[in-house]
Amino acid sequence: MQNIGERLEEARKRKGISIREAAEATKIRSDYLHKFENNQFDLNLAEIYVRGFLRNYATFLKLPADKLLNDLSALGRGESRPRQPSREIYGRMDVSVASADERNAEKAAAPVESAAGEPTRLPRGGSSLPKGPAIPPQLIFRGGIALGVILILILVIWGVRALVSDPAPASDRAGPITASPAAASTEPTVTLIALDTVRVKVVQESNNAELFQGTLVRGQTQTVPKRGTIYITASAGKNLEVEIAGKRYPMPFAEYDRAKIP
Repeated sequence: MQNIGERLEEARKRKGISIREAAEATKIRSDYLHKFENNQFDLNLAEIYVRGFLRNYATFLKLPADKLLNDLSALGRGESRPRQPSREIYGRMDVSVASADERNAEKAAAPVESAAGEPTRLPRGGSSLPKGPAIPPQLIFRGGIALGVILILILVIWGVRALVSDPAPASDRAGPITASPAAASTEPTVTLIALDTVRVKVVQESNNAELFQGTLVRGQTQTVPKRGTIYITASAGKNLEVEIAGKRYPMPFAEYDRAKIP
């Protein structure tokens, strides 16, 4: 059974057009169409745009768009898991490491000739440096007590000096409190960006309130608040883009239509 990408590619080739020609006709980027035909739907876009682009492309190729969207939902758009190395590879690695450790141990235990020509055997795992004299535990204990007493005296002196040198109440020392600009709460917004002349209407879904309605010319932007889901209606979707959280997205339709922004 053919997957979604194979059906799209077969329909396009049946029409005798290239991906570039299809992109120009549908106003969808050619790399998106190429991913669709490779059965890849992770476009780093919101789900509404992926489904809108797929619907427009299927309609252009005279394919049942609803059937393709249902197949896309059935896929779940799951990510493929990386292939784990087999246990046999780990086994060979363990054996090789163990063999290297054994060879190193044999080299360490091998006899070494002394300056007199007589073989001497080095001790396994030990250090050849001479050991210094051990510190008596009594000295360590007494040193810890002395250090603790010194720290307590320093804290006491610091507290007394702080009380004596700064008698003024904190209310007298404190200056006027000003609100930081960063502390102000920010409201989520959506920015409308006109690529060409387009008439736009934005409506709030919760209360059907109209947030903006007007005509934008090329290069003009309009910011509207986003309190939940909104609907954007455009007279020409190809002439409008939206910016959400710093990312720009094209409208999922080319002509007059309405898009839902969750």
